[in-house]
Amino acid sequence: MTRLVIRQHRSSIGEKIAARRTLVALGLRRTGQSVEQADSKAVRGMLRRVAHLVQVSQGDASPEKPAKPTGRESGEVGQASSPRVRGSRARQQVASPETSGRE
Repeated sequence: MTRLVIRQHRSSIGEKIAARRTLVALGLRRTGQSVEQADSKAVRGMLRRVAHLVQVSQGDASPEKPAKPTGRESGEVGQASSPRVRGSRARQQVASPETSGRE
């Protein structure tokens, strides 16, 4: 069975709720996101409803997807082990724990 690569190229803001739900059912959440779906009558019908929001192209026929790298290998930027800090007082304590005032 052939695969379809579906890319959302326009925003769903201002669209009818049925069109928004169709995008979610296709697996699309944001502009520029691409998903791969099996070609079927149901998917073709959904694509017809949101044709003005998506671009469709033929995908690879193999259903297997390559493994997605995780962690630092994927080019992730930032410190994964640092805690999330909110508020200026907490930032001061994280920035300089030796000057916390308590001894």
